[in-house]
Amino acid sequence: MTNEHISTYIERSVLATLRGLIPNREVRSHAEAKRVAEHQATRLLELHQIETGPVPVEFIADLPKIEIEIVEAPVSGASFWNGTNWIIQLNKHESYCRQRFTLAHEYKHIIDHNRADTLYVGSREASPAEQAEQAADYFAGCLLVPKKLLKRAYYGGMQRTADLAAHFQVSEAAMAVRLRQTGIVEPAPRCTPASTPFSRSWQYRFNRSARPQGV
Repeated sequence: MTNEHISTYIERSVLATLRGLIPNREVRSHAEAKRVAEHQATRLLELHQIETGPVPVEFIADLPKIEIEIVEAPVSGASFWNGTNWIIQLNKHESYCRQRFTLAHEYKHIIDHNRADTLYVGSREASPAEQAEQAADYFAGCLLVPKKLLKRAYYGGMQRTADLAAHFQVSEAAMAVRLRQTGIVEPAPRCTPASTPFSRSWQYRFNRSARPQGV
């Protein structure tokens, strides 16, 4: 098999590969669902042999059956199946960094299609829909700011949040969250309201009347 054929095979099987990382059972906790999201993000980086930052998340647009639309919208992004392709819509008025995060966030929703009911069962703290949004945020953070690359940059001397954000092409709010998630920076005291820069701004909209597809 030539390198060209291998590359084509990998591209066509990416979505199936990432969906294959979802357990064939009901996921018992949101913590486990987030571990699945991180595993998927790591595998996606491996498939595209990405080992340095910033992560060129635009490669998602080059995957089969994915189309990106830059639109006027009241929300940051949306994703749906139009009968032929997956459409990811990005808000034209938002910054490039925000659009990058939205693109990764919405791609996670596409990965989860038809499996969200087993991945997100809800809890006293969050509904299944809220857990799905949180997992999509977490996936986007893991993809755009991989733990290994973040630690390499941080312990290599780049320790200002603004500098790290610029290096990975994410917002400073996203970088602050990622520094806490990776344990590099201690979380804020419990009496301080936690920052949630993304969860409420990305409202997942899926055309539930669309038929499932097999990619």
